[in-house]
Amino acid sequence: MTTAPATPVRTRFAPSPTGYLHLGGARTALYSWAFARHFGGTFVLRIEDTDLERSTPEAVQAIIDGMKWLGLDHDEGPFYQMQRMDRYREVLAQMLEAGTAYQCYSSPEEVQEMRERATAAGQKPRYDGTWRPEEGKTLPAIPEGRKPVLRFKNPLDGDVTWNDFVKGSITISNRELDDLVIARPDGTPTYNFCVAIDDLDMQISHVLRGDDHVNNTPRQINILRAIGAPLPQYGHLPMILGSDGAKMSKRKDAVNVMDYPAQGYLPEAMLNYLARLGWSHGDEEVFSMEQMTSWFDGSHLSNSAAQFNVEKLNWLNNHYIKQADNERLAGLAREQMIAAGAVFEGAPELALVLGMMKERANTINELAAASMLFFRAPQPESALVAQHITDAIKPVLAQFAERIATVEWSKEAVAAMIKEVLAANTIKMPLLAMPLRLILTGQLQTPAIDQVVVVFGRETVLARLAKWL
Repeated sequence: MTTAPATPVRTRFAPSPTGYLHLGGARTALYSWAFARHFGGTFVLRIEDTDLERSTPEAVQAIIDGMKWLGLDHDEGPFYQMQRMDRYREVLAQMLEAGTAYQCYSSPEEVQEMRERATAAGQKPRYDGTWRPEEGKTLPAIPEGRKPVLRFKNPLDGDVTWNDFVKGSITISNRELDDLVIARPDGTPTYNFCVAIDDLDMQISHVLRGDDHVNNTPRQINILRAIGAPLPQYGHLPMILGSDGAKMSKRKDAVNVMDYPAQGYLPEAMLNYLARLGWSHGDEEVFSMEQMTSWFDGSHLSNSAAQFNVEKLNWLNNHYIKQADNERLAGLAREQMIAAGAVFEGAPELALVLGMMKERANTINELAAASMLFFRAPQPESALVAQHITDAIKPVLAQFAERIATVEWSKEAVAAMIKEVLAANTIKMPLLAMPLRLILTGQLQTPAIDQVVVVFGRETVLARLAKWL
């Protein structure tokens, strides 16, 4: 799809609130959002909460929180199916009157027996149409006290065909479909019926969803045709596989979107990663959401499953951490650093430290952990002290302390002074840098020693040197 659709574009994201926002759902939401933004359309959020046993307010909030973290703002909604019951009952009554739906008094046990008989005969297990009204057919006597379900009178012949804008043309024979239950005995409507009526009422022009819904699509198309409604265009996205190539599961994969901010990922990295997990624009790997929406016209969607790769996500997250404002990084890292024992009073400015340390950090959590060396008292291991802070090097450290007390406070000036001390004592950098690292941070792995010295500040450097000299 590369040209603007003839009708106003209206897309929707319609999760069931039975848990968290899944990565696959987040990708569906992103694509639906980007498609609407590309064509100047409307993005609708709809909560499909008719599964009363599993739907919870906490799950609704988890979905909204996940969308908010990703920055996928909806234009209308959230709409809740449970608040639309009067509308569903109105359409059900119209369909019953028009003869496109009928009352079925078969018990669940009887329907199960029908399916078992069909299976035994080598046929597809299905409802056999016992209560389907046909011309000249005599229906059974209504069992006393039994409340009926309402079934959709599915066409017996012909095919349902649609041009799926991810998978191409799909055809399913009506003979594969039985008469779907569209209302339970207590009158509450079922999933496929609600979805069809919602898409009609909300004037949804394009439905992007996971390919686990392919089998629902012919049923929804037939319901919409039965009530004379226009059809949206459908696109079904392949699933996201785990790093092992199997279906993602919460047992072995981080599938909850809100696990990722807790692990130190930035939303722009997750959006960029999810966008490429089933869609491409040339060879572009790193792009903003503004760029994506300018490109995302519904073409170049992959019809094969994508595989989640945490190394690729880490690479992108590192890119966005390096691009991020240091004050923003400080806001994200501060609380966990406090929890880890960081002391900020008298320490270097946090944003300054994070700006120096962020080059190699794949996550905010890694960045926070690596930066702790500037916010706790150094406690070098005794074996390292014995190896590096020797009697031979202490006179050199004393010279360094004397010079550092008066040197101009800049990275360039400190670097030049260190070279002068090394030259005066005819030693190489590690002989001075390693003991300085231990004295200032308690560890041997740090950024360049001139950077470390400047960030700590003259007063702190002199105080920590004095303890060893």
